[in-house]
Amino acid sequence: MSPELLAQVAVNALMLSSMYILVALGFALLLSVMRILNFAHAVIYMVGGYICYQLAVVYGINQWLSLVLTALIVGSFGLFLERYCFRPFFGDMNRIIVMTLAIIIILESAVNAAVGSYVRAIPSFAPGVIRSGGVSLSVERLVTLIIGTALTLMLIFFIQKTKIGQQMLAISQDSIGAALQGINIYRVSAIATVIACALAAVAGSLMGAILHIHPFIGDYMLVKAIVIVILAGIGSIGGVLGAGLILGTIDASLPLVLSGSATDAVGFGIVILILLFRPQGLFGHEA
Repeated sequence: MSPELLAQVAVNALMLSSMYILVALGFALLLSVMRILNFAHAVIYMVGGYICYQLAVVYGINQWLSLVLTALIVGSFGLFLERYCFRPFFGDMNRIIVMTLAIIIILESAVNAAVGSYVRAIPSFAPGVIRSGGVSLSVERLVTLIIGTALTLMLIFFIQKTKIGQQMLAISQDSIGAALQGINIYRVSAIATVIACALAAVAGSLMGAILHIHPFIGDYMLVKAIVIVILAGIGSIGGVLGAGLILGTIDASLPLVLSGSATDAVGFGIVILILLFRPQGLFGHEA
């Protein structure tokens, strides 16, 4: 493998990993804090991409400002989801799963009806190519990697070092005990939902400038998020980092030797092989 190709694969692997991790962290956060399997989380990723497209392309707003506004808008939508879609069924996993599936159908149908199924592209946030010593790297992918890494580190810091983050950890360990200690579970759950939705929206916007967007891109990302959470170990937020790096590296490397659906099949086969030797995941409890 040439140095140029190796460098490009490394950047692609880290970029994909950072986006997978952003989406999977939100999914894992809701699962840990609220005990919610939010299958609608990846469709939020798709909606974020379309909102950013509307703001940047249709309304002509600066792309970086569009990215920030998208995170705020979708994060605010997270408040609605927590208050009216999740909170009434708190503790009832079956009804919440039905609710999230309904949200997927509603949002995908609404976007499909509003804008059609045509593929769209968000203009590049950082156009250009860096060339050094015969190696060419996309500035867009490097910037996406930097933003994804920065947001991931900020979330880890927030969870480990702030009062709200410590309350999230307490609820994830024992929600009843946390409530008896005076922690407002609903307030913390609302904050967790806002953060999760905002992260998914940022990931959808950034990836929309690289891979384009259509109403059903969330389906693909949902599978990736679930695989990462299982590979990390149910209940392990920190393990999402390692699992995301593994899956991102697999997805960036396998297309060099495989094509089409074989890439996903072999990738999932590798994950299954890992789980055969460690069924509890890399860092958590048995899935």
